[in-house]
Formats: sequence, structure tokens, C-alpha cells
Amino acid sequence: MEFLNRLAAFWPHAVALLTLLSALLASAHAVLHKRDTRAAVLWIAFICFLPMLGPVLYLLLGINRVRRKAQSLRAPASRPGANPTADTVDSISLHPDAVHLRQLAEAVKRIVRQPLVPGNKVEALINGDAAYPAMLAAIHDATKSIGLSTYIFDNDRNGLAFAEALREAIGRGVQVRVLIDAAGTHYSVPSITHALRHAHVPFGVFLPTLAPWRLMSMNLRNHRKIMVVDGRIGFTGGINLREGNLVAQNPKHPVRDLHFRLEGPVVGQLQEAFAIDWAFTTKETLSGEVWFPPLEARGGVVARAIPDGPDEDFEKLRWTMLAALSCSRHSVKIVTPYFVPDNTLVSALNLAALRGVRVEILLPANSNLRYVDWASRALWWQVLERGCKIWLGPPPFDHSKLMIVDGQWSLVGSGNWDIRSLRLNFEFNLECYCPILAKSLDDIIQGKMQGARQVTLEEMDARSLPIKLRDGATRLLSPFL
Repeated sequence: MEFLNRLAAFWPHAVALLTLLSALLASAHAVLHKRDTRAAVLWIAFICFLPMLGPVLYLLLGINRVRRKAQSLRAPASRPGANPTADTVDSISLHPDAVHLRQLAEAVKRIVRQPLVPGNKVEALINGDAAYPAMLAAIHDATKSIGLSTYIFDNDRNGLAFAEALREAIGRGVQVRVLIDAAGTHYSVPSITHALRHAHVPFGVFLPTLAPWRLMSMNLRNHRKIMVVDGRIGFTGGINLREGNLVAQNPKHPVRDLHFRLEGPVVGQLQEAFAIDWAFTTKETLSGEVWFPPLEARGGVVARAIPDGPDEDFEKLRWTMLAALSCSRHSVKIVTPYFVPDNTLVSALNLAALRGVRVEILLPANSNLRYVDWASRALWWQVLERGCKIWLGPPPFDHSKLMIVDGQWSLVGSGNWDIRSLRLNFEFNLECYCPILAKSLDDIIQGKMQGARQVTLEEMDARSLPIKLRDGATRLLSPFL
């Protein structure tokens, strides 16, 4: 009885000591490892004002434990563009009006450590109405291999059509691998994984959120969209596999978006990104000509893949955006569904505008994430007051991601202009040097501008105080959104 009494008297002190120790350790880790000052301060506030719960949340959401060795899975001689001249920026032929962008090409080469390769064909596919038929046709024509990676793979009519096409490809002897982000499997019930398993389609789930050993990485998602068929035809962009992207069919929740069909040497870089993700998830190495055949020139686009993620590829996309803004001379056009850039990107946008560059940013009038809209509106005044232009496009919600600089350079892919994309998600983008491609993408932007309205600084200043407080408070949480 005396022992129990002593234990009862001691345990509150033990809990207090454990609470203090966990708060000190978590706060120290945030101070030492968080690169963003605001994120560090916010985490320390959570840790201090939420005893025990704060350190646990930081342990689950605040620490990046993903460490993937981002090395080539093939011999150097088989890398796309591995010839001695492909890795030399000066050897790449650019349009005369894009000569000043050689500095950008050199900067991205050092950021990404990936060769810039000529001879590519890049075709824009608008919405799922164009993208899905092209992707399904490629699957039906496949003879050797199909690698498919997506964030969302819904169990709907469209998703089941892809599952059936993949099943038929396997029946023809095609090697198929499908990678889905764990969070993306929960957008429909039941999950598409049941249909894939029934169809005997080999698939992997990226960072399963319910696995105990993955709880520490639950905030890190694979947002990449990549499909490579026979190692020769590639698809990438922003489109997930879900029925809502079939805009022409008037779905309940329509989503406009852009995807791209690729041919040429850069397809090998898409395949490499997929193979690294697949090996990380399943421990299976994809190699040989079935997955990495020799690739010949197919077009006039000079391109380079930009994989980005919270590992060895950390902030490569953000640095590329900063380099592009610093090299711009005439115009910068940005299309993104989520616009919550950090202070450095805001400063780069403003500095470009102050240099006389016309900076135009097209956003959806209402995104599918209301709280992200609030956080975004809280910082619009910062770019408007320096001369940047913001336009709001009409419904339906536009999930497209585009950046065009000086009518010569284009950035396409899965990355958004927010902290989640630039610091937490695994993203995949492509930089392209080609005035013809840039002009075609500019035409797409002009089409999206039809019916768009311009936001003014006066409009932002006229918001009521409660709305300003709501938007500003939400913006403080941007490191977690």
C-alpha cells in the first residue's frame, strides 16, 4: 500500500517531466532543422501551448524522415542524353530570342543535375477529354511495358476503364507497374486497389498512411503524374485519374486541367523518375530495354525533367522558379490553382515587375480548397502593389499549372505555387525551351482568360476587417496547408 501511495504521488511529477522533456526536444529539433522561420515559430508555439499533443503532432507531421537515394537505376551510358554534348548548355541550339535564357538553362542544370536534351515532341492535352483517350490509346498499343504513377486513381467509370485497359495489356504480355499515393487511394470508396488486385495489375501504394512505420511521413505525399509506355511515349502534367476531369461530359464536380504527351529523349527522364519511386515503394528495380530503350529525336523542343520532393530533390522546383523569374526580360505568365508562395518567391515576382516585366497570374475564382483561397487572398496585395497582375478565371475549377517566360520557356507539370507543393510533396515538372510550344500554351492561357476578371489593390483593401483577419490567420497556417 505504501508503494502505491508513493507511486500515486510520483506519477504527476513524472508526467510533468516527460512533458517538459518532449517539448524541449521537439522545440530544439524545430530550431535546428526547420528552414522556414515562420514554420519553426509556429511549430514551437504548437509544442509549447499544446502539452504532449504538440510534440506528438510535430513528430507525426513536422519531421521529414523520407530519405531516398536519388541515383540512376541504369548505367551512365544508357541515360537519356548521356552523350558528351547533351550536358553542355552551350551546345544546345536555342531560338535567337532565347539567348538570354542560356543563363537559366545553366542554373537549372546545376539545380537539377539532369541533362537538358533536344529533339522532343511535346503535345498539350486539354482536360481529361483529350488526355484520357490519348493515354488509353497508348496503353492499348503497348507491347513491352507500362509505368503509371498518379496521386488520385478513382474507382469510377474512368478509373475502371484504365484498370481494364491495364488488365488487357498484361494479357498481351506487357509488363505493367502502377504506383498510387496512399492518400490518393481514399478519394473514392471502395478504393481502386480492389479493382486492380482483381485484375491482377501489379501496383504499389506510396507511403501508406495507416502503416505504423509510416506515421512519421504521413504529411509527405507523391503528387506526381507520370505514365510511360514502352519507354518511348510519356505523359505528365496535372491530371489525376478521375471522372471529374471529363469536362465535356458535365460531371457533378468538373475540373479543368492540362496534361502533356511526350516523345523523344526526355521520356527517359520520366521513366527514371518513375523507376526511382517504384524502387523506393516496392524494392523492385526496373531496368533493361523493356523499360529504358534507346530514344531518338522526335521534335524540336529542348527539355529537361525537374523532379522535386522533400528528399535529395528538395526545393529544386522552387529554385527553378526563382531562376526563371530572375532571367525574365519581357513577360511572365503563371497559371496555378493554389497560390500561396513564400516571401522569397513574392519578392522575386515583385522584382520582375519592378524591372518592367509584365507579370500576370491566373487563378481560379474559387478553388476546391476554401481555406487555401483565404490564405492566398491574404497575400495578393503584396504582389499587386508592385505591379503584378492577378486574374480570376470563371468556373469550373481550373487545376492547370503553367509558367511561360518571354514567350520562349515553359514550365509544365504537377507542382503548384504553394508551400505544400514546393516543400512537402513529391512533384514532377518539365522545363521546355521552344517558342512554338510557348505560343501554343500562351494561346491556351488566352482561352482561359476569356471571362476572367482582374483583381485590383483597391478591392483587396476594401475587404472588411473580419475577412482580412480570417484570411491573415489562415495564411499563418500556410506551412501546414
